[in-house]
Amino acid sequence: MQTFQPQLDELTDLISSWHGLTSDTDPALATDCLPLLDLLGDAHKLVDVGSGTGMPGLVLKIARPDLAVTLIEASQRKAAFLVHASSKLHLESVEVIRLRAEEAGRHGRLRESFDVAVARALAEMYVLAELCLPLVRIGGRLLAMKTDVERELAVAEKIIDRLGGRVVEVRPAPTQARENGQIVVIEKVEPTPPEFPRRPGVPSHRPMFV
Repeated sequence: MQTFQPQLDELTDLISSWHGLTSDTDPALATDCLPLLDLLGDAHKLVDVGSGTGMPGLVLKIARPDLAVTLIEASQRKAAFLVHASSKLHLESVEVIRLRAEEAGRHGRLRESFDVAVARALAEMYVLAELCLPLVRIGGRLLAMKTDVERELAVAEKIIDRLGGRVVEVRPAPTQARENGQIVVIEKVEPTPPEFPRRPGVPSHRPMFV
């Protein structure tokens, strides 16, 4: 058993006990995030965009206590849970920011400041890239948890390039929760143009075509 398994179990118990937080409280969802560990390398600063119940951000923090983790979550209820869970689990160097991802990506302290951005079940790839890549430093990575992503990438790759990213790998990551799980690895190779991300709501309602 992994030495951090008891903390993962405690996190899933906290999620289950927080009424109305999520309809899916499967404990396998926590271990579903663990394949990301092999792709973190020597990262120190990590941001979880649209963190929700803290997956994968809190899971990765539990497994890698050395990480400084920022959880971005627009929902007041979910942000309150993330603060509560971090305290209950005695996790240090965790910051919860209640902002839309579009706002976070334009924030001077946050923009292009993270070694790694992670996202799980956030949005289609073309939207996810616009929300996450502005937060990643040049030389950093975006790790997107997906399933059967080939169709999404066919639409998104040129958009990713325009945002300063480059798809370097689509890694199979099957787990008990997602037998067809994949991780899209995007390297940040150039600065994101200053006009991105666009204002809240626009990335999902008005796709960027190039």
